[in-house]
Amino acid sequence: MAAPPIWALTLVYWLHMLATVAWVGGIVSISLLMLPAMRKSLSSADQLAFLEAMQRRLEPLAWFCIGLLVATGLFQLSANQHYQGFFDVSSQWSLAILIKHGLGLILAAVTAVQTWEVLPAIRRALLRRQKAGSEEELLRLQQREERLVQISLVLSILILGATALARSAS
Repeated sequence: MAAPPIWALTLVYWLHMLATVAWVGGIVSISLLMLPAMRKSLSSADQLAFLEAMQRRLEPLAWFCIGLLVATGLFQLSANQHYQGFFDVSSQWSLAILIKHGLGLILAAVTAVQTWEVLPAIRRALLRRQKAGSEEELLRLQQREERLVQISLVLSILILGATALARSAS
């Protein structure tokens, strides 16, 4: 198979890095900047409302980035001389790539739980709160959302580490 043109590979690498920066940058910003500032300056109910509003804007970007990462990642794999199949672990590079993809799938699953389970529950709890809802439920949802954000941060760091390992092994 002929190698893709350099401009195409460059474009794909750039898009892959751009999607990584957007997705992981959002996770890092939320974890290290917004959550600590939010805890210091907002009431519990306002914290949850802020988290929901922020995640409502971040989730579509995250899913777009996931799609872009999959598409550009598949292109990169097909153009890489080390690639021998998805489950190949015959080299340090292929093992690092397999670990990276496994962690990426877990991160996508965490994002799915946030998008389709936790955020709708937060929205419902905020609506119920207006009619005399439970502060305990709001606190539980806030803690769950923050825990998922922290898990996402750790997974993101591990994915970047696996990427660095793959790069150094190639």
